[in-house]
Order: sequence, then C-alpha cells, then structure tokens
Amino acid sequence: MIGARDPEKTELREWLSGEGAGIEAGTFAQTAAHGELLALAVLGTAAEQAIGDAGTDNFSGKVVIDATNPLDFSGGFPPKLAISGEDSLGERVQRALPDAKVVKAFNTIGNPYFVDPSFRDGKPTMLIAGDDEDAKRTVGDVLADFGWPDPFDIGGIEGARELEAICIAWVKIGGARGAWDHGFKLLVG
Repeated sequence: MIGARDPEKTELREWLSGEGAGIEAGTFAQTAAHGELLALAVLGTAAEQAIGDAGTDNFSGKVVIDATNPLDFSGGFPPKLAISGEDSLGERVQRALPDAKVVKAFNTIGNPYFVDPSFRDGKPTMLIAGDDEDAKRTVGDVLADFGWPDPFDIGGIEGARELEAICIAWVKIGGARGAWDHGFKLLVG
C-alpha cells in the first residue's frame, strides 16, 4: 500500500493502473495502519508532518525504514542539510515514533537503484543505522530480497547524521558529473 496526501491524485492513479498495478493507495494514516513494515519515503523537510498526519500510534511496534534526507534547497544547488550537527532527521523520526524501530537506509543512493543495484564496477554498499538489532536484521533481509549485498551497520540511529551527510556528497557528485548513476562501495583490505 502507498500513502499519499491525496490518494486520488491523477498521477498516482495513472501509476497504479500501470506499473503500480496491484498496489492500493490510501491516506498516510491508512497506509501506516495497514503495513507491518513501513518505509518513510517523503520529502525530508515534510517527514515530521507526514508522521503526524499518519498518526504515531499507527507505527507502534513496527520497523520503519527511514529513506529521507533533510535537504534544504533555499540557497540553490547543491542543497545543504536542514538539520545537522548534534541531530539528524533520522533521530527526529525516531523521537517522533518512540514505539517504532527506525532504521535509516536507502538515503545514500538514487531511487532507480533501490532494487537490483548494479553498476559497471559492481554492487554498491548500503549503509544503515538504527537502535534495534532485530529491526536492522529485518532491513537486511529486505535489502537481500532487493538484490543488495550485506549492508554495513554503522551503529545507532545517531549514525543518521553521517548517512544524511553522505547524501550531500552523492548529490554533489551527481551535479559535478551531470549524471545520477553512481553509488558508494565500502572496500576493505
């Protein structure tokens, strides 16, 4: 199920009748209540509002994949982070959802590569962060199903600070290259 502010929006309905066939659309609240594993994939600066619209109780006990980045384009391109330093959007999401198990993932790669990521030089590394070990294993299982190699766990949700900063590097690289077909790979020796 996919949540939207307007589940009847023409573009969404067109997608649901084509590539999204078999998927239902609902409000944020309906979708959060429906799902067992939830993905928060909204404009980062709107994430906390979307959570409020969905109702925090609808997230209780669930694993939430936080794929958001708090991008601030007010100064043009490239964006900067709207939240940085001793806080991150991932941490704010976890605070907004104290009864959920938030795992930051999918925020350092473009969405065309969420499933079966493949580049000329191989598969990238997904970096994840979150406080709940079982939730991170669940997200690791999702990643495996999506064709990713084992993720690299950088620790607790405060690691979202670094993961969100890596997104800025990803955007700057894309801007400099004029192409968005790149990812990061952890190499060890």
